[in-house]
Amino acid sequence: MRHFLSGWLAAAALAVAAPAAAQEVDLELVLLADASGSIDRDEILFQRRGYAQAIVDPAVLRAIAETAYGSIAVTYVEWAAADSQGVVVPWTVIAGAESAARFAEALMEPPRMAYGRNAIGSALLAGKRLIEENDIDGWRKVIDFSGDSANNYSGPPISAAREEVLAAGMTINALAIRCRFCSGRAGGGADLERLYEDRIIGGPGAFVVTADGMDSFADAVRRKLILEISGPSGRHGPAIAAR
Repeated sequence: MRHFLSGWLAAAALAVAAPAAAQEVDLELVLLADASGSIDRDEILFQRRGYAQAIVDPAVLRAIAETAYGSIAVTYVEWAAADSQGVVVPWTVIAGAESAARFAEALMEPPRMAYGRNAIGSALLAGKRLIEENDIDGWRKVIDFSGDSANNYSGPPISAAREEVLAAGMTINALAIRCRFCSGRAGGGADLERLYEDRIIGGPGAFVVTADGMDSFADAVRRKLILEISGPSGRHGPAIAAR
């Protein structure tokens, strides 16, 4: 009897000490949104509203429902200077309209979370850490980077950060924002898609989607989310422009 009890207590102790199993989802998705110096308060809200509208779109919800697990995990992060990346909405498992609506609502509440000049390399590595340090086990791991230029004023070089992210088995996609309110302040111009293709994206099925202005931004975000949720195409295709 003593042997049975000691064995049972040892097993119980191991069970208590064992870490909780990670929640399984089809996709871990970090939404890295530009909050650098070229983005004013109205543009911050405009971007968030575009993502909030997209995440509750029926086509996006249908894409989530059709994944292997029927769920994805998403976090929304604003990036700027090398030491300025702020989580706007923490990791949230979305498995239907109700959880998507909660994410969309939470997205519009916090203040601006990042400031300073572009540090794209730092932003990519922040996205990598968020994936590695969560308690979620996604079949696919994607960093979704958005911005209006390819400049990198501080922090690690983009090339080094990109290599580190890809070596960890993650994919980087990008949203090239050529214009939000067509104020002429977008730094990348017509070459922004090509710069993002050459310098930032990588991994299986990596792609660039382009937003040219107010009317195309929400549609570009929606289409980008559907592509990411549906999975890689197995090829490194050309940029996809939303016009």
